[in-house]
Amino acid sequence: MTGREPRATGREAQAAGGEPPVVVRGVPVEVADLSYHYPDGSPALRGVSFAIAAGERVALLGPNGAGKSTLLLHLAGLLPERRQYLHRHGPGDAPHRHAIMGRIVVDGVELSPRTIGQVRDRVGIVFADPDDQLFGLTVGEDVAYGPQARRWSEPEVARAVGRSLSAVRLSGFESRAPHHLSAGEKKRACLAGALACGPGLLLLDEPSSDLDPRGRRELAELLAGLPATMVIASHDLELVRRLCARALILDQGAVVHGGPTAEILADTELLLRHGLA
Repeated sequence: MTGREPRATGREAQAAGGEPPVVVRGVPVEVADLSYHYPDGSPALRGVSFAIAAGERVALLGPNGAGKSTLLLHLAGLLPERRQYLHRHGPGDAPHRHAIMGRIVVDGVELSPRTIGQVRDRVGIVFADPDDQLFGLTVGEDVAYGPQARRWSEPEVARAVGRSLSAVRLSGFESRAPHHLSAGEKKRACLAGALACGPGLLLLDEPSSDLDPRGRRELAELLAGLPATMVIASHDLELVRRLCARALILDQGAVVHGGPTAEILADTELLLRHGLA
């Protein structure tokens, strides 16, 4: 199955007599020369380029402030691919108009204002802080948000919620209040919400933060069993070692190194140079 073949949406799956899947398949990703500045003009991403094969799990490493979270937001279509804004180089300078430049392609669809909905349909994201993602009164309400926003039927939504919670080992948690969950349960509830619409690309920002060793082990097992393409931004080098065959190091907004994870983690000098050891 190639990266350009169509995905079944929840509604299409129902019409075909099936159920909304947790993940349809992994999809390929391409990023070319992506640059982005914050509104104050400071650079966040500088000429970032890489490609990820369908179903591949890639780690995104780097010190705090390297641009990892910003890159994930771009891949999810939550930051603009191209935006104009005014920027002054210094006091008294005339404003200059700058553009965010670059190319992001997910599953053969190039991100643009016209296609942003198609890209978002293919992507699920889990934020570093679960409280930034869990806003419903119940876990079931949170997980149902994506399918409901896509106007799936009530039976489709119910099936998607049940399958997603089952996939993250939270079956029966539909009526639980998110603030009553443990840190590990909150992470899994967020993952269920990301999986509910069957994304081909899964983006995870510090997925193991605040988890105890058992929680990190369980999370790694869950993620290893999913067919989605994954980009995992993490300081947890052991999690990265277990899940990702390849890693990219991002520093000061640029990809400064990439290669097999085992080789990168064995290079102490490289890790020290980029604040990873």
